[in-house]
Amino acid sequence: MITIVSGLPRSGTSLMMQMLAAGGMTVMSDEARPADEHNPRGYLEDRRVKGLQRDNSWVGEADGHVLKVVSLLLYDLPQDLQYRVIFMRRDLDEVLRSQHSMLGQESKDAAPTPEIRKHFERHLAALKDWLPKQSHIDLIEVEHRRAITEPHDTATTVQQFLQIDLDVTAMASVVDQSLYRQRTGDLSP
Repeated sequence: MITIVSGLPRSGTSLMMQMLAAGGMTVMSDEARPADEHNPRGYLEDRRVKGLQRDNSWVGEADGHVLKVVSLLLYDLPQDLQYRVIFMRRDLDEVLRSQHSMLGQESKDAAPTPEIRKHFERHLAALKDWLPKQSHIDLIEVEHRRAITEPHDTATTVQQFLQIDLDVTAMASVVDQSLYRQRTGDLSP
């Protein structure tokens, strides 16, 4: 079984990868993308994921590991393997603002375009229709805000979904609310 953490860019996938690593899972990462001001604890990515459309022959190496796969590339995972997918959901305004900030477009005059929002909305709607039809994928959706505000409950839910022994206290301990910078509203659950 291969564990996949997925979602839109800036939806909390790195946070979930960090939680799973702290809980005891082996992360499949080449560490080619170093931590930075936007993700000070690291991205935990494997650059081969970007080329899944061209070559997915290596994905079987992730058996027993956790791999981060951006949501657009879920379609390109080999269908002869079994996956447990943890799909991170985040308020779309927060995703767009976070991406905007990361790309260095923090000017008030340079707001995310409506076209990007529409693209993400169409993509998420298509995934919502496609994912349940995939017999090789078991799916759980995790709300980013809940992972921040209720990290122990989130860790417990994820551990139960994966059906493996994880240190949920260690998973919850990596959550740092101060890193939740692009948010709408307060942090009330």
